[in-house]
Amino acid sequence: MPLMRNCNFNMLTIRRFLSFKYVIFFLMWDGGFATAAAGDEGKNATAAPTHFSVHIGTVLDYNTSMGAMADLCISMALSDFYAVHSDYQTRLVLHTKYAHDELDGASAVFELMQNEEVHSILGPQMLTEDEFVVQLGGKAHVPVISFSARSQSLSSRQSPYYIRTTPDDSNQAKALAALCRGFEWHEAVILYEDSDYGSQFLSRIYDAFQKDDIQAAYVVPISTSAADHHIRKELNRLKTMQTRVFLVHMNSELGSRLFLLAKHAGMTSEGYAWIITDGIGNFMNSIDSDAVDSMEGVLGLRSYVPASRNLENFKTRWKKNMLLMKPESTLTELNVYGLWAYDTIWALAMAVEKIGPVNLGFLESGNSKNGSEIFNLRISQLGPKLLRELQNTTFEGLSGEFHLIDGQLKPSPLEIFNVYATGDRAIGYWTPDGGITRKLALTGRLKYSTSTKELKSIVWPGDSVKQPKGWSIPSTGRLKVGIPKKNGFTEFVNVSTDPQTKQVKVSGYSIDIFLSALQQLPFSVDYEFIPFTNESGLSNGTYDELLQNILGKTFDMVVGDTTILADRTKYVDFTLPYSESGTVMVVKPKKEKDMWVFKKPFSWDLWLTIVSICIFIGIVLRILENRAKKDSDSLRPHEQQLGLLFWFPIAVLAFPERNMVVNKWSRFVLAVWLFMAFILMQSYTANLSAMFTVDQFDFRFSDDYNVGCQSGTFMRDFLINRLHINSSRIKEYSTIDEYHDAMSNGSKNGGIDAIFDEIPYMKLFLGRYDSKYKIVGPTYRTDGFGFALPLGSPLVVPFSRAILAVTEATNLTAIEQKNFGLRYSSDNQNDAINKASPSLTAYNFGGLFIITGLALIFALFCSETPVGRIVAVATSYGHKCFSLLSFRRNGKSRGRSMVHADSNGDSSSEEEVRGPDQFNVNDLSGPGIDHDSGKSHLITPARDGEANETVESESIQEVQLTDQTSTDVSARQTGS
Repeated sequence: MPLMRNCNFNMLTIRRFLSFKYVIFFLMWDGGFATAAAGDEGKNATAAPTHFSVHIGTVLDYNTSMGAMADLCISMALSDFYAVHSDYQTRLVLHTKYAHDELDGASAVFELMQNEEVHSILGPQMLTEDEFVVQLGGKAHVPVISFSARSQSLSSRQSPYYIRTTPDDSNQAKALAALCRGFEWHEAVILYEDSDYGSQFLSRIYDAFQKDDIQAAYVVPISTSAADHHIRKELNRLKTMQTRVFLVHMNSELGSRLFLLAKHAGMTSEGYAWIITDGIGNFMNSIDSDAVDSMEGVLGLRSYVPASRNLENFKTRWKKNMLLMKPESTLTELNVYGLWAYDTIWALAMAVEKIGPVNLGFLESGNSKNGSEIFNLRISQLGPKLLRELQNTTFEGLSGEFHLIDGQLKPSPLEIFNVYATGDRAIGYWTPDGGITRKLALTGRLKYSTSTKELKSIVWPGDSVKQPKGWSIPSTGRLKVGIPKKNGFTEFVNVSTDPQTKQVKVSGYSIDIFLSALQQLPFSVDYEFIPFTNESGLSNGTYDELLQNILGKTFDMVVGDTTILADRTKYVDFTLPYSESGTVMVVKPKKEKDMWVFKKPFSWDLWLTIVSICIFIGIVLRILENRAKKDSDSLRPHEQQLGLLFWFPIAVLAFPERNMVVNKWSRFVLAVWLFMAFILMQSYTANLSAMFTVDQFDFRFSDDYNVGCQSGTFMRDFLINRLHINSSRIKEYSTIDEYHDAMSNGSKNGGIDAIFDEIPYMKLFLGRYDSKYKIVGPTYRTDGFGFALPLGSPLVVPFSRAILAVTEATNLTAIEQKNFGLRYSSDNQNDAINKASPSLTAYNFGGLFIITGLALIFALFCSETPVGRIVAVATSYGHKCFSLLSFRRNGKSRGRSMVHADSNGDSSSEEEVRGPDQFNVNDLSGPGIDHDSGKSHLITPARDGEANETVESESIQEVQLTDQTSTDVSARQTGS
């Protein structure tokens, strides 16, 4: 038997290998043409002599149900048409040839063109897509019309004489994609007939799936000659996979065998979903009851045929004729292919009648330049006109509206039906414009719909009313969940073994998220945790190696702190992230101990400039106030001027309530000084604040820096490839304590200066060591932690939705606190910086306190100690001597200036110049001067056991001189 099958296969291959052109050549060389192997003589319809006859041919396979059905429909169409249109002047004359295979069909077509001189050919049934037959029709200008082809590889532009009176399969592919999208099935298995009929449909379903983001999980070709054990093997393989949605595109005979075997394999039970195309759907009424029973719960598509009285009448007559003319046929029901054949004959008859009784014959091949003389074909003169009129013919046939667009029938609605034990029923429709709908509306929809809620109730496989979710856990039983083994950061995943029972325990934040997500799933999942460890119980590799085990079918899923990366999505799919995303750098804050920090906001040149401007302002004020009146004491103006030179800018800030100047220009100078002083103080405050906040986070790598990252993760590649850090400077650590020790040592002592890791890890690190470390620099984008699944896994979507439900729930905080502690916060990482900002200490302002203390001690020393008093008296005595010498040189001119008004219009009297609140020398002359008596005295330090002695200063004579001078001035004023 195997030898016979091999021989038959080789003979079939050889026959298909030979080109039809060579076959025709040998037939012509022999001097005649063989008729079809199983062909009978054509049945010529008799036409009245007064009618103009137009010959057409048909090529059918009488041994198939479609051939037998089409043969009867074509004969009834001719008789029905001319019974209704008996007044027509033209008549179609039919020539029928029967063929069992492709070679017989090609011979039959050639014979009809050469011997019968037909102007059109209907069929052939077996060669709907054969390029050779289409080329023959094009060279002879004979339209080749197919009523059974659903897709074509030749366009109407390439083969203008090829017409299909059937709608294109692309609409059926769109309808299948709409159903999958409506039922939320994101992937499906495609089982198709391994032929041109199946492969051409496959390209269309790919295009439709791609537009609706649906994946073809597996594609299984099945030959029409495949043995049952081969089909059973494929079904058993599909049974072990997750996808539970199957699309079937094949003829009814092969489809019946498939479903019988699928039922025996347990694949038509609850949880499975099957959808069939019209290759089976159009023949549901001719499938035996056992096959229909195995298809219970299946959804199907077929061409919609509108109900009409003419259709019902035709079905009744067709059944009677079928029993009378072909009692041996197993076909008992009419389908849409017979109706398309019927309408095609009517369309041809109408087109011929439009042309009219024109005597157009055939031209000899020698008169043509299209190459037909190679086959000794004659050119039809009626063919081009017939083709044109046929494309313009429109009418309402038994199958619906007959209207050709671009050489094929206008797309019609598709009926969606549900198979039950004894038959099927329509549950809705699909239209190119409106999508899925329960009822066909007279007017088109405004919006395309893919909602399956429009459909009527559906009975699914297993006599279930619950919609299949489209996937299932493989028949192996449990979902094998891979878990990483970690030495550090076990707050996320912790794998431990009970020493007594040897049972593996898994805990951690990632595990709690997974268990919470399982509770949110609309279905139950049986799982098994499998740690990724070696024989010693240690980690068996990196995270990338762990994920590779999904590709190798070791794990069905990986749960842990697995970062979602673009490179990893090439071999696994990830759920939505359940953690914060991003990679940050952690450093030690810069804390320099400096008691002179208060001087750092200003540089030395600014400090020097401030001192210089104070002295300069004092000089300017000295000049401006020189014209003002002084009091009766001649020494005070000189003391005031000297004090004004050094202390006045500072005294103005310290005592703003006192009236210290008289000249209006002096007030202007003071206003400018106060404005400048205010800006300087604010700038000093801001800069000093920045030094204690922002500057401490300033971090720069030293020449011999090292950085750390977590071992076994993607961070090492991230630092090398993205941040371009030399691999020799990267050190890997596993635990928080290792990070801390390395940071404490620093790069100079074999440690590191910075840590690069993901935000969740660094939050734990900062939570333990509080303000010792800080997050600085930018946040580098990563997508957080997610669960990994095989590529195209249907579990991705439900798990992602479950994770969203968990992360948005209120119990997420409880999960975080359970694993990370009460101090952990899911807020932004910048909050950790603000929260841990250190307070200023007394040491930071130690230098300022020292200067202040020394000034206070010096004041107490000069005021309360004998030595200090002596120093103060000596200082004051030198000051008075300097003032006396200055008075003697300038006293006369100064007296005049005190009496007469100045050129600027300032006060000309002593009372005007010196008011009761006027600033005087008494305020700035320094310690050791007594002003209580209105005279100047020197206070000498007391000896032991004696009281202090008030010594009258030698300046009394100077005061008298001043009084006399004032008297002279008053006398001159009186005289004048």
